[in-house]
Amino acid sequence: MEQPAANDTLLVDRFRSGDRTAAQAIVQKHNRMLWRIARGIMHSDAEAEDVVQNAYVRALTTIAGFRGESSLATWLSRIVVNEALRRRGQQRRPVDLDVCDAYEQLSADHPGSATMARPASPEAAAAREQIRRLVEAAIDTLPAQFRVVFMMRIVEQMSINDTAASLGIPVATAKTRLHRANQQLRTILGAEFASIFDDAFPFGGARCERLTQAVLQALPPEIIH
Repeated sequence: MEQPAANDTLLVDRFRSGDRTAAQAIVQKHNRMLWRIARGIMHSDAEAEDVVQNAYVRALTTIAGFRGESSLATWLSRIVVNEALRRRGQQRRPVDLDVCDAYEQLSADHPGSATMARPASPEAAAAREQIRRLVEAAIDTLPAQFRVVFMMRIVEQMSINDTAASLGIPVATAKTRLHRANQQLRTILGAEFASIFDDAFPFGGARCERLTQAVLQALPPEIIH
């Protein structure tokens, strides 16, 4: 079975040779993860899309800077974080992503560990959608440095090591922020809402296609055929 890292390397090599389909594959593969990371820093879905589009264009036009020392996902995540913080800095005081005391590791019963079957009826689906919106609103109340870690680790289910690497913070700090985000959300929502986090901030369909096409159109014509 082909490993994801190896597949990314092949995609990068194809893109460097001018293969437009490789660019599309890279964007579609990482779209949801990068949008959720951007949404963890920005308070607007539309601004998160703009951040991701700009980050993709910056990354794909400087693809020579990717040397495979980290995974492609981590490399792209760092660019998205930097782009989001740059935009926030233009709007207000930049978010502190570096200063935080180390606390204990998140307990095993964190929200991401729960699962729930999909609703079978329209009424259940409508109720779940309402709860999902409540969860998203609660996540948006978190301090930005907690929110982005929560989005990466719990909503997008990145590893704690990749989360820390993408943000340029120690693993202990990422664990601390995740623990504090978990505590605040449990206070607001209660443990019964744990299974909804996987569905929070959905990304796919028209939004994914719109963002993919926007990135491809923004790339300089000389780097893709």
